Amino acid sequence: MTDDLPDQAAPFPGTLGQSACADLPGVVAQSGVTALPALFADEGRVRAFAAVALGADSAAEVGRAAGLTSMETAAALRRLREHGVVTSGDDGGLVVAHERFGELARAGRPAAETAGRTGADDRAGLIVRTFVKDGRLVRLPARWTRKKVVLRHIAEQTFTPGAEYPERTVDEKLRAWCDDGDVDRVTLRRYLVDLDHLRRSGGTYWRPDQSVRAGIA
Repeated sequence: MTDDLPDQAAPFPGTLGQSACADLPGVVAQSGVTALPALFADEGRVRAFAAVALGADSAAEVGRAAGLTSMETAAALRRLREHGVVTSGDDGGLVVAHERFGELARAGRPAAETAGRTGADDRAGLIVRTFVKDGRLVRLPARWTRKKVVLRHIAEQTFTPGAEYPERTVDEKLRAWCDDGDVDRVTLRRYLVDLDHLRRSGGTYWRPDQSVRAGIA
């Protein structure tokens, strides 16, 4: 059986005050990837940031831990806040904005890598649209690589990671995909278990988190 299927980085998020731009020439035009190293070119800011990372949650504690005067501490924290790498936690204390570094890492990915990922997503979407119509699985692809894409889609759309389901519920959910199709729910369930999209213990099934499934195709 054959398958009927046609074979500059983003600016760093956050706003920069005019005073920050004065000390960092051209920072408005810089991407986050280049602006952040410029921020940490100043030793006082590095020491202040390290103090916050190690648990200092107030300007006074940062100054003591970093060995900075109150004026130096205030200036360093102001720049760190303007660049979004230090913020206030739920209790009002200073904390490192870890999510900001995630944004920077994403912004710093090469354009080719981003384009490749987008192309892969488009390809997966085309495969799913070919074999899934109106929420029903028409049939499974003959090619194993395409079959895995479709099965992953079904798992992600049907089961919540970490939630436990009795076998009867799993079968009911999968039956909805199999109506008027060529694949029965038992075969579909077996494929999902074999590919680790579902795990089972006794009569209970659950979909593992992606972090747990790391490294599994």
